[in-house]
Amino acid sequence: MPKTDNSSRSQIHIDYVELPVLDFDEAKDFYGGAFGWTFEDYGPEYVAFETGHLSGGFARVDDISPGGALVILFAEDLEAVCEQVKASGGEIVQEIFSFPGGRRFHFTDPSGNELAVWSDQ
Repeated sequence: MPKTDNSSRSQIHIDYVELPVLDFDEAKDFYGGAFGWTFEDYGPEYVAFETGHLSGGFARVDDISPGGALVILFAEDLEAVCEQVKASGGEIVQEIFSFPGGRRFHFTDPSGNELAVWSDQ
């Protein structure tokens, strides 16, 4: 395995996340309600979002395919965020469980994307 220069590795990080969605209004209602994200519309096919820590966007698609990368959000109060997800229209697909280093749950958004939320508490 080639040796890696750690100074260049520290400059490589996730900078933007793009999620496919079926309906922009539904996505904005869900992510705004569950997590307080803000949005900026960029025409009929794209909406940008800001989480306060990460920028991303919603790309309008006709169909969602399960699988792919799992986006994991962090929250200090896991139970409260789980309730916010449910109240905002998310479906819990894996209840809160423990793992070495913390706990998490998985949910799907109204378009069917699966994400997770974890806490070190």
